[in-house]
Amino acid sequence: MSFSLPPIVFVGGGNMASAIAGGLLRQGAPAADITVIEPLAAQAQALRERLGVAALPDAEAARAALAQAALVVWAVKPQVLAQAAEPVAPHARQALHLSVAAGIGTDSLARWLGTPRVIRAMPNTPALAGRGMTGLYARPETSEADRALACRVIDATGEHLWVSEEPLLDAVTALSGSGPAYVFYFLEAMQQAGVQMGLPAADALRLAIATFSGASALAAQSGEPPAALRERVTSKGGTTFAALSALQAAGVDAAFIAAMHAARQRAQELGREFGG
Repeated sequence: MSFSLPPIVFVGGGNMASAIAGGLLRQGAPAADITVIEPLAAQAQALRERLGVAALPDAEAARAALAQAALVVWAVKPQVLAQAAEPVAPHARQALHLSVAAGIGTDSLARWLGTPRVIRAMPNTPALAGRGMTGLYARPETSEADRALACRVIDATGEHLWVSEEPLLDAVTALSGSGPAYVFYFLEAMQQAGVQMGLPAADALRLAIATFSGASALAAQSGEPPAALRERVTSKGGTTFAALSALQAAGVDAAFIAAMHAARQRAQELGREFGG
């Protein structure tokens, strides 16, 4: 099964570009409609072999693809985006631009790219497994069709959430952008506890992963507040009550909230550092 997709050029061929392009291909997008600009020869060759897309070394080689592109996806590190934009932008003025580079505001992007048709995205690493969550912000100059195209592309990696104000993307970064690391952190702790209690490490990790996955699925399907679900499985004097009491006594909830505020603050700092 295939679906119509306008020509897309990715600038940068790393993990996130591979996740998005791979998701589009799995949904039936023609490989001929996807071009990647990737200067590292080994990385470009890997993209050609794994995805079957055109992978070109620079903007000059991709000039024809850029001129035809309806969408350019910026998937480079924030510290090199301004430099990368210089040779690309003159050949893609007609395109919508979607940036997944962390911390770079749309004012800077619009200035570097020479167009206000810019959408900024904050994805997370579960996109690599097709289970990502991406925050999106669109400049007012973008059209409904522009936003619909961005959704189609991002949804190849999971889900999306629009925010009405660009600074809210820093909160998205704190919750879902950095969020997978919090889950991995708790998985590590649960595995360690399981080993201390005599379980093999592999079994402890399997139990922890299945518990996170199942609890998340239940929260998504039930439509109930997490507090209600927690209270339902917490009997006073029981094992869950003892565990939660220990967490509360250690101030885990306050520390967790403080950690996310720290992540948001760092996102704001990075925006000022790389935003130009």
